[in-house]
Amino acid sequence: MSVTFYWYPKCGTCKKAKQWLDEQGINYTSIHIVEETPNSNELEKLIQQSDQPARKFFNTSGKKYRELNMKEKLKDATQEEMIEWLASDGMLIKRPIATDGNKVTVGFKPEIYQEVWGQ
Repeated sequence: MSVTFYWYPKCGTCKKAKQWLDEQGINYTSIHIVEETPNSNELEKLIQQSDQPARKFFNTSGKKYRELNMKEKLKDATQEEMIEWLASDGMLIKRPIATDGNKVTVGFKPEIYQEVWGQ
């Protein structure tokens, strides 16, 4: 199994997830989520495969989220608007995101990683 791992190297949660993948011996390709932000088509696919609403892909604890007052904007936003906002700035995206093309995890909880990515 090969996993695509979208992360931000300065993010502590991302580092923990990366360490977990390394310890499990899981092959992955890491993508810097800010330098190579997924485009709207990629994000739409990730959201569909995750079975999560688009709003779950926002980094609600991030500085950019607060600066742009996203909490208010999301209340009345369509999924298309949310995807466009996410695609416009990788710092708005909750991380890490891991996908094998079928399954998607957003954020890092060891028990969820074990359930989805454990071998």
